[in-house]
Amino acid sequence: MRTTTRTVTFGPLRIAYDDRVLEPRPWTFAQSRWAADLLAEAPPGPVLELCSGAGQIGLATALLSGRDVVLVDASEAACEISVRNAADAGLGGRVEVRHGPMDAALRDGERFALVLADPPYIPSADTDTFPEDPLSAIDGGGDGLDLARSCLSVAAAHLDDGRSVLLQLRDLTQAEQLAAELRHGPGVPLEYVDARVVEDRGALLRLRRVR
Repeated sequence: MRTTTRTVTFGPLRIAYDDRVLEPRPWTFAQSRWAADLLAEAPPGPVLELCSGAGQIGLATALLSGRDVVLVDASEAACEISVRNAADAGLGGRVEVRHGPMDAALRDGERFALVLADPPYIPSADTDTFPEDPLSAIDGGGDGLDLARSCLSVAAAHLDDGRSVLLQLRDLTQAEQLAAELRHGPGVPLEYVDARVVEDRGALLRLRRVR
């Protein structure tokens, strides 16, 4: 099937995309800005972005922070588009794109200065509200948080203590639910730091790796 390539302004970048991936939302540039602020004081090391889509959030973070970035997505089309966008931005030498399940795309012992994720977060029952979006890019399972939980589990395994995860979510309700699960549930060594609402269109949750 032929697709029409379109472009959108994303912070300082022009990002290409087509119908096989989620259209980049310019307001999500707030995640890149916050990441760059955190990286200004973080130890050396690359950045990891999970569920990277067309790559815009990770690419903007690379540009703002000067860090190398690894982009991971289960969609072959998304990875193909990310490679193109990295090259068009002049960042090809600093960006590695990996195609596959997030838990299989990373090597044992691989560590990052910061992890970004913008996973699908729409509850499965609500996905028909967004018919223009690819289902795989928005369907977050029963409560919308299945992929977000997977991102946190993978992120925690590839961060040293004290380093951060920035997770994009639908709203503060989802952020509060995940934070509560981490406080009261076993297994994932992450703690809530803070959260921000972005233009009343989404929320960013910051978590920190703990022992």
